[in-house]
Amino acid sequence: MAEPRSALRPDLAVIADHVPPGSRVLDIGCGDGALMAALRARGCDVRGIEIDPDSVERCVAQGLSVVQGDADNHLVDYPDGGFDYAVLSQTLQTTARPDRMLEQLLRVGKRAFVSFPNFAQWRTRAALMFGGRMPVTRALPVSWYATANIHHVTVADFRELAQEKGARIEGEWFFSSERRIAARGANIRAEFAVFELGR
Repeated sequence: MAEPRSALRPDLAVIADHVPPGSRVLDIGCGDGALMAALRARGCDVRGIEIDPDSVERCVAQGLSVVQGDADNHLVDYPDGGFDYAVLSQTLQTTARPDRMLEQLLRVGKRAFVSFPNFAQWRTRAALMFGGRMPVTRALPVSWYATANIHHVTVADFRELAQEKGARIEGEWFFSSERRIAARGANIRAEFAVFELGR
């Protein structure tokens, strides 16, 4: 049985609410398949790519169509415009080349959703400024040596990257403490962000 959208992480709930029923969706770095299950319940044709074999197994056990793969290397195997939406949630900062990943998202999907932790949020800045150490926060819950994050991205950085790649920002949502906040001052206030992109 599909997980109700209200139980989804806030960024996934936003995405689920904005993907029309019946859409073809590729969820890249799909994790436990929570978003896929929610979209499937809305009549979407959803496929997933996930690097972690245990997560792939959990997805397949739910009847979700997921393949094990590394998005940095295997996304190139998908056809141009093969999906209505490509989704990359909380994964951009873990990819080898986020700029190339964004190009691939916009190649395989007619539109894309991207969510990521905002490394410019005030708690992160304060941890560096006053503690002199890499932060451990709600959005960044593990120490620097154990994190999968290899690129630190901010709201301002992402907007600039989207512009450089010729992507149109169709929607943006910002969250702090899992509550939605206004776009004003999001680069310093938001713990994480969600963007919808088109060409």
